[in-house]
Amino acid sequence: MTETTPGAARSDGARPPAAKAAGAYRPGYETAAERILELIAAAGLAPGDRMPTEHELAELVGTSRTVVREAVKMLSALGRVRAFKGRGLFVADDPGMLGGSGGPFFLPTDIEHVYMLFEFRRAQEVESSRLAAARATPAELRAIGEAVELCRQGCETGDTELFTRGDDEFHRSVAAASHNFFMAAAIQEARRLQRQSSAIGLAGELGGHARQAVEEHAAIHRAIRDGDAEAAARAAAVHIENSLEDYRKEIQRRLFQAGTGPGRAGEAS
Repeated sequence: MTETTPGAARSDGARPPAAKAAGAYRPGYETAAERILELIAAAGLAPGDRMPTEHELAELVGTSRTVVREAVKMLSALGRVRAFKGRGLFVADDPGMLGGSGGPFFLPTDIEHVYMLFEFRRAQEVESSRLAAARATPAELRAIGEAVELCRQGCETGDTELFTRGDDEFHRSVAAASHNFFMAAAIQEARRLQRQSSAIGLAGELGGHARQAVEEHAAIHRAIRDGDAEAAARAAAVHIENSLEDYRKEIQRRLFQAGTGPGRAGEAS
């Protein structure tokens, strides 16, 4: 998941082992990035449309230009905003399959968007695991197993980057073993969008699922290795559901703390 920051959520929801405790400080630029995306959606701006200036955004968001500048850098890195020297800021024409030109505008901190993304991922990854059990080559099985061990090492040593790399390689390897390039592309795109939720809305604040996720990865790998398609599908479904539960717990914590405003992960819906 690589578009992550240290301590940020894994793209499937499980926390790296070095995650911050619940209630940790959230940088102002993350909140500003969240608000900027909401302003884009509320104004109905389309890919390629000019956005307000940094000065105007600072007034609209209610923060300093310095904070807005950092928020714009984050959104640029995530492919949501384009900054052109001497021309200003523009809504990016996201090349991905989801949330791109003509498609829905994905809000990384919108509760319903996050839940729908998990639903989409569940459908894709359950089926890719089922297909992988029937189609994986010996080399692909080795790649999946190596990714499981990479995740395990990261969890046991508290190495967030190693854990995240193993997590990425595991899901990519299972998708590749499905031998369906449409499905593999869809899974990659959904995980890319979920990284945006991790970076902007839920960074460093979910917990508890990292060690369990390693065992869930191992269960998926065993089922694929044994050629048990239905067991692989069931294990993948459990993994996605438990990852979503991490998000639900964090959302509930934020609702308890904030209790105002519709539609954002940090606020009441």
